[in-house]
Amino acid sequence: MVSGHPSHEGSQEPAPITPGGTYSIQTVSVGCKLFVRRPTPDGGEEERLAEILSIRDKHANSFTRRSTAGNLKEEEQEVPKPEDRWEYFVHWDQFNKRLDEWVIGSRLVLSRDLEWPRPKPPQGKKTGLGPQKAPGKAPRSHSLLKKATANAAAAASPTPFSTPGPVIGMAEYHSPSPAPSLKRKSFQEEQEEEEEEEEEEEEEPEEEDLDAEGEMDVDAEGELEGETYDLTASPTDVPPSVTAFSKEQEIEKLRTSGSMTQSISEVARVKNLNRLQIGKHELDAWYFSPYPREYAHLPVLYICEFCLSYFPSSFMLARHRHRCTLLHPPGNEIYRHDDISFFELDGKRQLTWCRNLSLLSKCFLDHKTLYYDVTPFMYYVMTQRDANGCHIIGYFSKEKESAENYNVACILTLPQYQRHGFGKVLIEFSYELSKKEGKLGSPEKPLSDLGLLSYRAYWAEVIVEVLLNTTDDISIDDIAQRTSITHADIMNTCTTLQLFKHYKGQHIICLSDAVLEKHEKTRNKRRRRIHSEHLIWKPPVFTRDQLRFY
Repeated sequence: MVSGHPSHEGSQEPAPITPGGTYSIQTVSVGCKLFVRRPTPDGGEEERLAEILSIRDKHANSFTRRSTAGNLKEEEQEVPKPEDRWEYFVHWDQFNKRLDEWVIGSRLVLSRDLEWPRPKPPQGKKTGLGPQKAPGKAPRSHSLLKKATANAAAAASPTPFSTPGPVIGMAEYHSPSPAPSLKRKSFQEEQEEEEEEEEEEEEEPEEEDLDAEGEMDVDAEGELEGETYDLTASPTDVPPSVTAFSKEQEIEKLRTSGSMTQSISEVARVKNLNRLQIGKHELDAWYFSPYPREYAHLPVLYICEFCLSYFPSSFMLARHRHRCTLLHPPGNEIYRHDDISFFELDGKRQLTWCRNLSLLSKCFLDHKTLYYDVTPFMYYVMTQRDANGCHIIGYFSKEKESAENYNVACILTLPQYQRHGFGKVLIEFSYELSKKEGKLGSPEKPLSDLGLLSYRAYWAEVIVEVLLNTTDDISIDDIAQRTSITHADIMNTCTTLQLFKHYKGQHIICLSDAVLEKHEKTRNKRRRRIHSEHLIWKPPVFTRDQLRFY
C-alpha cells in the first residue's frame, strides 16, 4: 500500500511482510509499518497505515498522578492493558509530519499485516552484482556519496537534479590528473576499484553502520543502467514550465512532504509534547520543542498567555496567575488600531520572555533552529486586546543587523488564530517597517510550507494592486520602491502568475483574466489591513558594542 521509493522500487527486494495475528506487540520495532487506529473528525475511528519512528515506556508523571488523585476509585476499577505499557511515535501514511503523534500500544492493529523495513542491498560484494553492472557506471561514486553526505540531507533537496552525487563521487576519487576524467573505464579497472572498495569497507566498518541507520536510500534515485556522468552537461531533468504551475499540486506536495528545514538533524527529532493550553485554547503540538525533559510525558503543558512561562499542572498555573501582573508583552507598543496592537521587544533586554516565545513557536515550526540565542534579534508581537489584556496572535523576529537585508527572520501565527487573515497582517506590517527604513526587504529563506503560501499570496495581491492603480508605464524597480519587496521576489511572483509577455520585441507585464478574477475575489474578502498613520516607530540604531553578542 505504501511505497517508500516509487521511482526505483522495482529494482529493490520487496519489504518482508508478517501476516496479521502471527506476531505480538513485542515484535513491533522502529521502522515497521502497520495499521493504527486513528480518530476521525466526525467522531468515528479508522485504521490507517503508519510507520513506527520511536518507542518509549509509558511514564506515570508525578504531576499527572497528583492531579488525578481524586479519581482513584475509577482508576482502581479500570485494569490497564499490558500493551499500554509502551508508547509508539507514528508517522501517518500520506500525512504531513506535523500530524505525527504518540499512541498507546492498544491502538496498534495486530490483526493486520506488519511490514518490516526494506532490506538494504549488500554493498561491496561481487556476487550477485557483477552481471547487473554496466561498464559505463562508476560503482565508487555511490558509496563515496553515502559516506560524504547524510541520506536526510539528500532527501531534503528540493529538486532531484540538484543532488551533487556524481560531482562528490568524482571529487573524492584521488586521480593523478588535476581534472576528473569522464572517460569510460574498462572492465579490469572496475574490478580493481571494487577490490579497493572492499578493502576500505573492511577498514571502516563504523562508517557503514552509521549510514545503514538511515531509512531513506535516495542516492540511487533516478540512476539508469549504463549511465555515464558528464560534469559539464546540463541537468537531464528539466524543471516544469510556468504553464504547468498548479497551486493545487503545490499545496498537495507541501502537505505530504512536510516543510523545508534548515537543520537536517531536527527532522529526526520526535515530538516530545502532546498538548499545550494557552489561555482558553488547547492546542496539539506539531513538532519537537526543547522544553525541559520533565515536561515531556505530560498530557497537557500549561502556558501563561502573558509571560509565556510553562507549568506542568493547572493548579501551578492558577497559583502563578495570582502573582503574575503582566497583561501584555514586555515591550514598547508601536502600533494600535481597533483591537490590534504591535509590541517591539529587544531580545537582549527581554531575554527570558523571548526565549519562552522561541520555545513556544518551535512547537509549530519545523525549520526553526534558534531557541536560546535571541540577543541578535528584535521581536515584533501582534496581540488582540480585550478587557483581560493583550493576547498573543503571532509574531515575527528580525535581525538587528542583516547583511542580506532580510526584514523577517522567523514568522508565526499561532494555530488558534490561523485562517483568519492575521498572517497577511504580520507580513504587511514587516513591509511597513521596511518602508519606514527606506529599504527593500525579503523574508529569510527557507520558509515553512505555510509561510511560503502566505508570502506568495501577499506578494501577488500587492503587485496586482499596484499594477491596477497605475496608469503610466511602470518597471520592476518602480514596483519595488513602492512596496519594499525585493526585485527577486517580484520577478518570481510575476513569473508564477505568468504576467510576463513578449510584445513587439520587448517584455511587458500583462494581467490575464484569471489573475484579475482571482484578485477581485481577494479584494471582496474583508480582511484586516495595516494603517501606516497609526504606526509610531523609528528604526532602532545600534552601536558597535550593542551589536556585540558574544
